[in-house]
Amino acid sequence: MNEAVERLEIKMAYLERANAELSDELYRQRQLLDALLARHADLLRRLEENTAAPMSADLLSEKPPHY
Repeated sequence: MNEAVERLEIKMAYLERANAELSDELYRQRQLLDALLARHADLLRRLEENTAAPMSADLLSEKPPHY
C-alpha cells in the first residue's frame, strides 16, 4: 500500500510540473499573440491611411519622365 501511495505522489508531482510548464508556455504564447495582434492592427491602420487619400487627377494624367 505504501508503494502505491508513493507512486501516486510521484505521478502527481510529475503532472503538477507538466501543468506549470504548460501554463508558462501558454502565457508566453498569449503575450506573443497580443503583440502580433497589436502590430497587425497598426499595419492595417497605416495601410488604410496610405490608401485612403485618392490620387489627384494631375498625378493620374501626368506622363512619367521617360516619355
